[in-house]
Amino acid sequence: MIPERLSIRRFLRSRFTRNEPRPQGAANRPRRQLLLLTALAASTCAQSFSGSPALDDTVNQAVKDQLIPGAVLIVGHDGKILHRKAYGSRALVPTREAMTVDTIFDAASLTKVIATTSAVMKLFEEGKIRIADPVNVYLPDFQNGKSEITIRDLMTHFSGLRPDLDLEPAWTGYDIGIGRALAEKSTAPPGARFVYSDINFELMGEIVHRLSGKTLDQFTHDEIFEPLAMHETMFKPPASLRSRIAPTELDPATNRPFRGVVHDPTARYMGGVAGHAGLFTTADDLAKFATMMLGEGKQIFSPLTIKRFTSPNTPPDQPILRGLGWDIDSSYSSNRGELFPIGSFGHTGFTGTSVWIDPSTKSFVILLTNSVHPHRGKNLSAFRSKVATIAAATIGVDAPGVSVVSYNEGLRRMIVPNHTTLTGLDVLEQEKFAALKGKRVGLITNHTGIDRAGRRNIDAMIAAGVRLTTLFSPEHGITGKEDRQDVADTKDTVTGLPIWSLHYNGRYRMTPEMLHDVDTLVFDIQDAGSRFYTYSCTLLYALEEAGKSKVPFYVLDRPNPVTGTHVEGPL
Repeated sequence: MIPERLSIRRFLRSRFTRNEPRPQGAANRPRRQLLLLTALAASTCAQSFSGSPALDDTVNQAVKDQLIPGAVLIVGHDGKILHRKAYGSRALVPTREAMTVDTIFDAASLTKVIATTSAVMKLFEEGKIRIADPVNVYLPDFQNGKSEITIRDLMTHFSGLRPDLDLEPAWTGYDIGIGRALAEKSTAPPGARFVYSDINFELMGEIVHRLSGKTLDQFTHDEIFEPLAMHETMFKPPASLRSRIAPTELDPATNRPFRGVVHDPTARYMGGVAGHAGLFTTADDLAKFATMMLGEGKQIFSPLTIKRFTSPNTPPDQPILRGLGWDIDSSYSSNRGELFPIGSFGHTGFTGTSVWIDPSTKSFVILLTNSVHPHRGKNLSAFRSKVATIAAATIGVDAPGVSVVSYNEGLRRMIVPNHTTLTGLDVLEQEKFAALKGKRVGLITNHTGIDRAGRRNIDAMIAAGVRLTTLFSPEHGITGKEDRQDVADTKDTVTGLPIWSLHYNGRYRMTPEMLHDVDTLVFDIQDAGSRFYTYSCTLLYALEEAGKSKVPFYVLDRPNPVTGTHVEGPL
């Protein structure tokens, strides 16, 4: 039995590094013993993880529903493997084969992050590439109105290039493929629209080739996979590994599944090595990679580089959050589930592969399937989400100060690149409203006065013990829905507090009567960006009346919603 809290790595090392004589015949079966111990270690870890039964049920149900033939799932946390298991079948046709944990999968678009992005990270650290540089600095033939497209635009999928190259009429050859990518015309200005594009990473793979002097497969083997002991991660796997490779879709030409040959047709036309697809890998190798990205084990990148590439790099006015290569929060990030926070990152592959890594909880989820076997057409979004949510919930590590916000729920993001913005209300909450303790507070606000969690400032103050005595509403009332000239005084339906209208029957200012039970005023309204109309008038009149009554006044600031990213009109 593996001692509790002992990692698999330490356990295996402790069993094979002692200076003890081997039993007779042991020399003939080291491989068998190693596999047995690995299986024992994985089984013991899985039994100790309370999420394993729910994960087993979810994956087995997906197999039963024929969503996937089978899968390999690994969940890691804080340097330990919590769950490592194979499910279902590796192949269904021409004969059924059982899935094993050492199955090699066509990684599909995981190539973009595990291979190409990693290669760019290496070149970035060597000073050979700058993220803000135009692409044509490195690819001079990248012309035809595309001079403003940058490396960042390619890696975040905001280049404006199409999703993929045309496959008809048929063509073949790596150089022809790159030539077609270089000749592409942009469909939108860079930064204007998110279009997930394989062409972006076909070009990035060529940039790696030109800057390093090596093909992408050679460079990643030498600089990424071998240093991390990812010995079964490669492009164009040899025939000797074919029996362990999960087959994908049926080849129309032969009516037999692709196996050991990349499924993606563009990568196949390009000879099996491309920046967007072509990589083959195992769950165990990806676990090594994820562990490295979390700062554990063998390190090949600076922590600063990892943070730079996995932080939001998309335009600030866009609802999509992407790192450089990595997905953070988009319509493609279902494998984040509903609990891993923004700040975590990952990617998916068309063949059914996915990886998600969360630095805040030091966790990762690797789910590898060959869902396109023997036919494509299955949607794995809900399945991937369930698996990630179960894993995150069972790991159960709270990440203070991190908000769970989802693109698919249409909620406004509360983080921006390099920092988290706190409103004045959020700051007061962090300080437990110390500035307002013992005071009789009057609050000037409307429906925009909410905190990061979406809670009303009124409710937050009362919950913190603030003595809130009076409310004041601007034009359109406290709910922001009164679209009429006069809004009468009323009471808050939740707290019963009186609400004085500052837009009623020609009355736009506070009176001494309104302030008789107030010795501190707080102003918390979101402006419209240009600081005129309701915001400025209400604030001006309130400041003047507070000054006359010598009442202290707090203005809680909120970010300006006008970003300045796009400016139009006469200047």
